Amino acid sequence: MTQHQIIVKLAKKRWISPLDAFLNGGGMKLSTRVGELRKSGYTILSKWHKSKEYKLYKCVGVPK
Repeated sequence: MTQHQIIVKLAKKRWISPLDAFLNGGGMKLSTRVGELRKSGYTILSKWHKSKEYKLYKCVGVPK
């Protein structure tokens, strides 16, 4: 599985953090991978964690 596939699989289920992505094989640069996924047509929501130190991501739409 590629990093993109791992991130999409996780983010379809729940909000994910950079640590979630790293621990599950999605790489160390979640925000970069999310940007690439958005450019390829995925709809990914983001919100700041309550600590305001990092963002959480959730995939809500896939490209047609």
